[in-house]
Amino acid sequence: MQAVKNGDKVRVHYHGRLTNGTTFDSSEGRDPLEFEVGAGMVIKGFDNGVVDMKVGEKKTLNIPVEEAYGPKNDELIMDFPKENIPADLNPQVGMELQMSNPQGQVFPVKVAAISTEFITLDANHPLAGEPLVFDIELVEIV
Repeated sequence: MQAVKNGDKVRVHYHGRLTNGTTFDSSEGRDPLEFEVGAGMVIKGFDNGVVDMKVGEKKTLNIPVEEAYGPKNDELIMDFPKENIPADLNPQVGMELQMSNPQGQVFPVKVAAISTEFITLDANHPLAGEPLVFDIELVEIV
C-alpha cells in the first residue's frame, strides 16, 4: 500500500485540541481537509505528521509550539490610544476586531486589556504559544 510522501495531495479527517483537551477545530461533519504535503499549506508539525501514513491509518500528533503557530511575539501586542477608537465601539477584553496597516492589509486582533488611556491589542495568531494535539485519519491520497 502506498505511503504519503512530500508532494502528494492528501485528504485527512482531524480533531485538533489543546493539551488540556479543549477542542479548537475538527473536520467532523465536514469534508476531509485536502492539502499538498510539504507545500506549507498547513502547520509544519501537521505536514510532517502525515508523511509515511497509509490510507485508513489513524494517529495522534503532538505538535510543539515551534512546529505549530510559533511562540507569542511581544512585538504583535500593542497599546492603542482609546481616543483613536470609534465612539460607537465598546471594546471588551476578548473581543476580536479588524485593523489595517498603512498598506491597507486587514488583519484580526484581539482586545487583551483595557486601561484608562489605552486598549491593548494582540495580533498574534490565537493558537500562538500553544502546543497542539491532532487526531488524524488519512482518508485518501489523491
